[in-house]
Amino acid sequence: MSVVATAPAAAHGAAPAGGAPAPPPRAPWRRAKSRRALAWWLVAGATGALAFFLLGHLPLAGRGFSFCAWRRVTGIPCPGCGMTRAMAALARGELGAALHLHPFAPLVLAEAAALWGAIGHALSRGGALVLPSWLLERLVVWQGAAFIALWLGRLATGTLPW
Repeated sequence: MSVVATAPAAAHGAAPAGGAPAPPPRAPWRRAKSRRALAWWLVAGATGALAFFLLGHLPLAGRGFSFCAWRRVTGIPCPGCGMTRAMAALARGELGAALHLHPFAPLVLAEAAALWGAIGHALSRGGALVLPSWLLERLVVWQGAAFIALWLGRLATGTLPW
């Protein structure tokens, strides 16, 4: 067994024998920028949680005004129809009502929470969230197809929440 001693790097960034260069130390302004971004992430999360809680107490059960521009223009409910009321039901803890209004509401809420957590994790490590393009493409295609299939099925059977 032989041990190879390497001389310390003479200058920052110089590679030790047989190794990659050491990463540069983080500048103080980058740490402050990262802390600000993390603080804004926390504020956004608290605001989102408060809005979600308040959504649960809004009177959205009536057949009055519709937020959906698609429905207001065409008269046909959109693929996301019922999602706002389903989120309000989830905020009240009514899973059955939420699933009746829009079966994908718990999935959308879980994805939003996971994305918020992933962004926070990336910010806490001092970087930006980078998702693989293949993952984004698959999520958009498969979830879009699932939303449209559910919508068409509910249109055909008359089970849309309007």
